[in-house]
Amino acid sequence: VQLQAYGGGLVQAGGSLRLSCAASGRTFSSYYMGWFRQAPGKEREFVAAISRYGGSTDYSDSVKGRFTISRDNAKNTVYLQMNSLKPEDTAVYYCAAGRDLNLRVIDYWGQGTLVTVSS
Repeated sequence: VQLQAYGGGLVQAGGSLRLSCAASGRTFSSYYMGWFRQAPGKEREFVAAISRYGGSTDYSDSVKGRFTISRDNAKNTVYLQMNSLKPEDTAVYYCAAGRDLNLRVIDYWGQGTLVTVSS
């Protein structure tokens, strides 16, 4: 599986962005999908995850209520809708495919897409 993330950019605080991650291959629905992010000088951190058919989701406390993860298995794509963005959301965002909702084991990583939130 190859993952291609896109949709990042520069946005003002309070604005919105939607990230997308397109997957190749026929086994997309076999994987739990998620998003991680890495800010400059910080470790990569979990953002959100979604179960194989979208019935369950999980979010970090820092984005809960502002971000929404979703997926379209027919399009082999996972999305991250980000609203009410804050400067502290600035980071490189990575999509990932894993084996459970906690994404403790990541099988595939996408390349990152940069999100910059200006104050």
